[in-house]
Amino acid sequence: MTLDEILKEIQEAEKIVMLAHETPDGDAIGSLLGLKLGLEKIGKKADVIVTKYARTFDFLPAIDALKTESDIKKYDLAISLDCATIKRLDNREYFENAKKTIVIDHHGSNNMYGDINYVNPVAPACAEIVLSMLSYYNIEIDSKIGTCLMTGIITDTGGLQYPSTTADTFEYASELLRKGVDIPDICKRTLQTKTKANFELSKRVMDRLEILENGKIAFSYITKKDLKEVNAEEGDHEGLVNIGRNIEGVEVSIFIRQDDEDEKMYKVSMRSGEYVNVSDVCLMFGGGGHPRAAGAKIQGTTEQIKTKLVNETKKYLKWFWGRSKKSSNWITFLINAF
Repeated sequence: MTLDEILKEIQEAEKIVMLAHETPDGDAIGSLLGLKLGLEKIGKKADVIVTKYARTFDFLPAIDALKTESDIKKYDLAISLDCATIKRLDNREYFENAKKTIVIDHHGSNNMYGDINYVNPVAPACAEIVLSMLSYYNIEIDSKIGTCLMTGIITDTGGLQYPSTTADTFEYASELLRKGVDIPDICKRTLQTKTKANFELSKRVMDRLEILENGKIAFSYITKKDLKEVNAEEGDHEGLVNIGRNIEGVEVSIFIRQDDEDEKMYKVSMRSGEYVNVSDVCLMFGGGGHPRAAGAKIQGTTEQIKTKLVNETKKYLKWFWGRSKKSSNWITFLINAF
């Protein structure tokens, strides 16, 4: 069984490193730290290497243990968490040079790039997978581990609001609450508290917001200049894509931001409401993610990128409405027939 194989590799490895995707969100950071603390309970130490992360997560237990680099060039075991492709893996040289590699993820677009792959696309967060793994290994989940993992679950489910949330998610939350995890505090810190820079960027996103395709698509953007003018730090762009999605009638929200290093490159974030699989849209541009939340990187001007993304999204809107119309006509036919 895969979980037993993973534990065997962890137990046999002396030097372990854990990595996540670039610009890690709450699920990535929470999964990394939760697993690190869990492994310590069975006597295994692991380096967690993250180039940079949002200060929103400074409250997490063991956050000070994060490293930006390591003197060790060849680890016995490298574990990737919450990352669908090796192209998006931060500090991937440690993964590529390791003797053995493990991938733990919940993205349906994961291309299974590890020696051992444990991917559950039904799980609403990678942190929930880590939680179930630790439980399977009979590792005690204390409030510190629980806080890290609940942060991952909270941020990737929008505070248990997204359709990906399952009955199991609520059961896990209930159990962690009993263990002393302060869920309301996590929600406040990660979902409700905004930095001044994020607030200023939100205003610019709203000023530029375009509602397209009869109100079904929302589009907006920020530039490198915007980020500099508001003194934005890592993570200050988080959540801006939801501004468009929260508008009545909008099915797909498209948000792009200029890359810090390459001004011709934009990072794309897409969110959908009920029926458009934005992961499929992003896959057309070399990206991916989840059906209701995905991303990619595209070169071009804001207008060029907007045109490409909107045109591709329109195909999925037309397919859905065409299919719905056919279904409606078929139901009408059956009703009239009887």
